Amino acid sequence: MKATATTAAAAAPHAMRHDIRRGATLILMSTFGFSMMTVLAKLLGSSIPFMEMVFFRSFFALPIVVFLSLRGRVSLRTRRFPGHVARACTGLAATTCMFFSATVLPLGEQQALTYGTPIFVTLLAIPFLGERPGPHRWGAVLVGFAGILVIALGPGLTGQVRVPPPGIAEWVLMAGYAAAVCHGFCAASTTLLVRQLSATESSTAIVLWQSILMTLLSGLVLPFVWVTPSASEWLVLVGIGAVGGISQLFSTEAYSSAQVSSLGPYTYTALLWAALFGWLIWGDVPGVTMLLGAAMIVAAGLYILHREMRRRTRRA
Repeated sequence: MKATATTAAAAAPHAMRHDIRRGATLILMSTFGFSMMTVLAKLLGSSIPFMEMVFFRSFFALPIVVFLSLRGRVSLRTRRFPGHVARACTGLAATTCMFFSATVLPLGEQQALTYGTPIFVTLLAIPFLGERPGPHRWGAVLVGFAGILVIALGPGLTGQVRVPPPGIAEWVLMAGYAAAVCHGFCAASTTLLVRQLSATESSTAIVLWQSILMTLLSGLVLPFVWVTPSASEWLVLVGIGAVGGISQLFSTEAYSSAQVSSLGPYTYTALLWAALFGWLIWGDVPGVTMLLGAAMIVAAGLYILHREMRRRTRRA
């Protein structure tokens, strides 16, 4: 997952300092790192099964997460093990959706669609937390979903025919769009589970349990999809795990330094990196519908963050 996987620190029950400069710098570095991880996954997409990449994403990141945990002397003792399992399952589902969609979709479209998490958080907060969104947030949700539809329908809205990339069937392409949207749903579920766990668990303990359980769960699938990597592919797989783990570390530290609502806008720089790398490596030029849909999703997410910040200010 991306930065949303580490919102544990943001919801931690202890007080934290608010250093926006440090937080913004770290979240920008984290966002760039997660973008690079997605690029590496896309480069391997034609030769290594995406579930194999999901496993090594967790496996090679685990030492970095353990180092973070040892620095804070975190214990694995917990009374809420089922909650950690549920959080690991939603995190694994989100990571799987992200890696699969990255292997079949243009990078810019894939990144834009995976940023629907704030929209799904608003919807899932109704059954999870008993919240009742007002008309402003409902309007933002509708705008965000409209942006998703604009990207998914794409060329059809302008009378053009969508041509799948070479070697990818049309139904696989459609599955990629569905997976990218499902990533937002799974990431939102993870965010809300973290909010519940953080009432009694430290942020570092949550991240440590996540890494251990995601490695074990994804390892169960590994024998059924295994393809022996070449020497160069091993290097890329190590890079996926290392970059993902370091980015997760930066994200955790960022959310420990500043409030979520103040850092949210910086995470959308991933769309700029996706457009740049997609153009430089694969020659993808963002179309009008992609730019319009991405703008709608970002606007909806930023407005939801704005309303959340105002609500917290009123409560304070």
